Amino acid sequence: MSRRSIAYSSSPLLASKTPVWRSKFIVAALALAFVGLAGRAAYVQVIGNDFFQRQGEVRFTRTIELPANRGRILDRNGLILATSVVAQSVWAIPEDVDKNDPKLRDVAKLLDLPYADLKKRLSDEKRTFVWVKRQVDEPLALKVKALGVKGIYLRKDYKRQYPEGEAAAHVVGFTNVEDLGQEGVELTFDKQLAGKPGSRRVIKDRLGRVVEDVRDVIAPVDGPDLQLSIDSKIQFFAYQKLKDAITQHKAKAGSVVVIDTVTGELLALANYPSYDPNKRLNLSGEQLRNRALTDSFEPGSTMKPITVAMALEAGRVTPQTIIDTGPGRLSMAGATITDTHAYGALTVEGVIQKSSNVGSTKIAQRLTPQEMWTTYTALGFGQKPQIDFPGAVSGRVRPYKSWRPIEQATMSYGYGLSASLFQMARSYTAFAHDGQIIPGTMLKRHEPAVGVQVFAPQHAAAVRKMLQMAAGPGGTGQRAQTVGYSVGGKSGTAHKQVGKGYASNRYRSWFTGMAPIDQPRIVVAVMIDEPSNGQYYGGLVAAPVFSEVVQQTLRLMGVAPDVEVKPQIVAKTVEESF
Repeated sequence: MSRRSIAYSSSPLLASKTPVWRSKFIVAALALAFVGLAGRAAYVQVIGNDFFQRQGEVRFTRTIELPANRGRILDRNGLILATSVVAQSVWAIPEDVDKNDPKLRDVAKLLDLPYADLKKRLSDEKRTFVWVKRQVDEPLALKVKALGVKGIYLRKDYKRQYPEGEAAAHVVGFTNVEDLGQEGVELTFDKQLAGKPGSRRVIKDRLGRVVEDVRDVIAPVDGPDLQLSIDSKIQFFAYQKLKDAITQHKAKAGSVVVIDTVTGELLALANYPSYDPNKRLNLSGEQLRNRALTDSFEPGSTMKPITVAMALEAGRVTPQTIIDTGPGRLSMAGATITDTHAYGALTVEGVIQKSSNVGSTKIAQRLTPQEMWTTYTALGFGQKPQIDFPGAVSGRVRPYKSWRPIEQATMSYGYGLSASLFQMARSYTAFAHDGQIIPGTMLKRHEPAVGVQVFAPQHAAAVRKMLQMAAGPGGTGQRAQTVGYSVGGKSGTAHKQVGKGYASNRYRSWFTGMAPIDQPRIVVAVMIDEPSNGQYYGGLVAAPVFSEVVQQTLRLMGVAPDVEVKPQIVAKTVEESF
């Protein structure tokens, strides 16, 4: 079979001529395409460069915040009250985590998280970042890392620790997981302690790994340390004695304030109930309240020395002026003011020593409401305390023009006005500091405080003598006596207000005083709320706490005893010992 030869040159398709416009069209289309590509390249590289640069940065560039180390909080002797330690925070990229990985159960167990909660946090795969758990102790975090679960990573963080625990909780406060102050000194000085975080601009891949830095690292500036006036040893001792007294008397709560009368520094500010700032789950308002500053009460008989000081300053009485307290009862405006006993005629000193309500009322009647209100205001009552601490209350003293005679009378012995325990303690610095009320501070102060003169020095000294009598034989505060130091102070027992009246069986017990009495170094104020174990008088409930705190504080301050200590051990002869 012979092959057929094909003559391609004679094919009609090849023989036909191609139109010239077709080739020109193709060339023009190619040229136009190149022009379009060039224009697009020019737009991307030149005209719209900023937009595309931003889009690239959004997808791959990240700014990593470099946290600053929060400043430490120190007591007056440099002991640590709050510090930051390195911790790790566990985070994840949900879409990268294998939800069926059996090691996820180990992660949940190590982090003390319910397995269902962990899976829920990892369920939203649209998110590129989710916290698993913040501020994990480093050894535990390293165990999580060792499991090698894909998509779970660690980030360096700082965790706040409070070595003094519940004893100093109301002073120091605490921070949240973002290291922001929430209570106490941590809140008041938050900006100062926080420092300034740094930053690092990097390019990351989709797994969150840093590929390269795109600018110089801005180093963080750590927060400076803050030194308080608080003495951690005095603080702990005051807290422990307060706690013991509240337990013994089955009380609801209580507070202790210790002030240095030379500098105005707070050496201790203790409250109970308290809380552990290292473990803050399920905290209640009862635990968080710094009662010494945030709660105001009617102070009862602790106001009587102030009433007497007003009358001395106004020249209406002298310490030896006789006040007739009669049968221990005085009727005014349908109300009856009573004493616990019928004391009859008392000197002004005796009114304080015996804590006579009738005597205090008769002294106040020699004063005008304006004179009393002016002195109350000068002592800080009804005024917001100028102290660096959140929530300090001003208490209440109504304008004098609206006072009725019965109100003036009750204010003279501590009813009808209110004050915080800190305000009461600070008001007594006027007696301890030669008539000057001195400003209080939570920060360490290196020089003596400059006060405002309220009483003449001789009148302040006269009241100190009365306070010594009130805490001595025949006085209402004999249990305030302490070994080696002379003391003076005034007890108070105030019925608690319930609605528009007063509860007959609910009390607040007070004791406020100073030591050593001739040249006082400290003022100590104690308040016990609702003692319910049979005793409720301030001289029985609060005075013993005052005594123990005074003795320990003065010893720690290195103040020399001013009272001879009588030997308590009786020596025996050799024959007697057998």
